[in-house]
Amino acid sequence: MIVLDANILIRAVLGRRVRQLVEIYSAQGVRFVAPDVAFNDAQKYLPPLLKNRGKPDVDVLASLEYLGQLIL
Repeated sequence: MIVLDANILIRAVLGRRVRQLVEIYSAQGVRFVAPDVAFNDAQKYLPPLLKNRGKPDVDVLASLEYLGQLIL
């Protein structure tokens, strides 16, 4: 079991590599967990980060929901 914090969740949304690793290893049976506060923090901090990068924040909730299916 691997515990993820908000920083890792943010990296999973912003980049490809972390999301790919979570997808690959969860398919192999590795259990990932993240507390609700990590998801709340990611949801709070992602929109300003995306705005600074000039990207729309429309898909933040969808991305976090997808990760929530892979992470307990």
